[in-house]
This record gives sequence, structure tokens and C-alpha cells, in this order.
Amino acid sequence: MASQAEDELAPSTTEGFKVGEKKTVEEYTKLDAEDESLAKWKASLGISSGPTASDPSDPRRCIIQSLTLEVKGRDNIVIDLTAPGSLEKLKTKPFTIKEGAEFNMKAVFKVQHDVLSGLRYMQVVKRKGISVAKEDEMLGSYPPNTLDKPTYEKRFYENEAPTGMMARGRYNAKTKFTDDDNVTHLMFDWSFDITKEW
Repeated sequence: MASQAEDELAPSTTEGFKVGEKKTVEEYTKLDAEDESLAKWKASLGISSGPTASDPSDPRRCIIQSLTLEVKGRDNIVIDLTAPGSLEKLKTKPFTIKEGAEFNMKAVFKVQHDVLSGLRYMQVVKRKGISVAKEDEMLGSYPPNTLDKPTYEKRFYENEAPTGMMARGRYNAKTKFTDDDNVTHLMFDWSFDITKEW
């Protein structure tokens, strides 16, 4: 039986949609190789026979390297997720966001070994145990990073922090990055405080 947190972070589905047949980068490269316009399109997506930035000793297909809190008029707060203890720090050392502030999150990630199909960002935010927000954002499909393009960057939809005395306080969130193959690439808990002033 799935836990409540797993149910809350289950990806939304579209009735009748079926994930396409999985292909390797090599198969995509050879697909319709004689079609010049298709070759240009594949090159624009980064699907090429060039050297990838994949680490053969690391079996992960997607590595979320950092998360950034961007707030207009303030310095960005960058969390290096490759640093030891960084996920635990997210849970115990909350971000502070001023009420009414417009902000967004940005993820920097690396894809390696194979095409990553349907990367998705899901998040549930709770206040005092009650769900107050849920996000489910499709980030897209990506070929493995190359030496020329070692990472991808994705900025999420802009949010506005709630306002008022009742909105101030601690919020807890659970975030998950998954894909069309239902592989969870990263899942973690974190906290933030909504305050009257910075």
C-alpha cells in the first residue's frame, strides 16, 4: 500500500497517453539518418554522436545538481545538492521568504548515459499538516549532456508568497523529480518560513 506522501506526489496522467518506445541515443542518431531536416532537428535537441559528459562509474541517468531560490531584488540562494549533507540541511535550515514576495525555483541538472524521457517536477507544500499547494510540472525530455553543454537549467513557474498574519510561519514541502519510466531521480523534504520582513 502506497503512503500518503507517495500518493500526493503521484504524477498526473492523461487518459489514453502511452509513453513511446524507448530508444538509445545511438538508435535516435541512426533513425532516418538520410533525412537532412530530421538530422538538423536532432542536432538542435542535442542528439548527436559527439562525446557525452557521462560518468561511466555513476549509474544515475539524471543528477539534480543544485536548486536556487530566486527572489526579485535579492541575492539568489543556491543549494549545492552534490555537497554531503545538503538534503538534510534543506529540511532543518529553512529558507526565509518575505510575505508577498515573488519568487521562483531553478534546478540545474545533468543527464547521462541515455535519453531522459519526460522529466517531471512534483511538489506538495503543507502548513501544520494540511496540504496548501501542489505543483506538477513537466520539464521535458533531454539527451545526455555533452562536453559543450555539461548541464541543463530549468526555471519553474513564478510563485507569490502568501500574505497576512495567518499565512506567516513554517511550511514543509516534499519535492520529487521523476520521469516517464517512473524512475525517481531525487525526492527530499525541505522547509521554508514566510515572514513579515526579510
